[in-house]
Amino acid sequence: MAKSEAIKLIANNKKARHDYFIEEAFEAGIALHGTEVKSLRMGQCSIKEAFISIQNGEVFIQRMHINPYEKGNIFNKDPLRVKKLLLHKSQIARLSGQIKEKGYTIVPLKVYLKGSLVKVEIGLARGKKLYDKRQDIAKKDQEREARRDFKIRNLG
Repeated sequence: MAKSEAIKLIANNKKARHDYFIEEAFEAGIALHGTEVKSLRMGQCSIKEAFISIQNGEVFIQRMHINPYEKGNIFNKDPLRVKKLLLHKSQIARLSGQIKEKGYTIVPLKVYLKGSLVKVEIGLARGKKLYDKRQDIAKKDQEREARRDFKIRNLG
């Protein structure tokens, strides 16, 4: 019995792909409280300023903003509290070994619901230089122009 797990995107970090080369991506669970999950189901989340740190063999996401649930009264948690990410030990060891190398960091890429679970996609990233960003922008412009020309030729 294979049930299809619907994936609903909650938050996407477009700036991460602009500022970094994403070498590898990992799917991690996230430890949340009840009202935070309800707020996430309503799409109330931002990961633009969020970053990921490894402390004592555990992975944490910091500055991930989850709006307080409006019907949650006293059970609401601090919107910017540090949340623990759930990864396998081997994945944590691999990530911590990589970020000790020069230029590597871990960034959150997107937050989504997979079935009934909240997941975070994190990426092992290497920073881009200014000229790399310019090359990416130029390449996107060329692709956009090519699509536009193709569309005009096929319609006309």
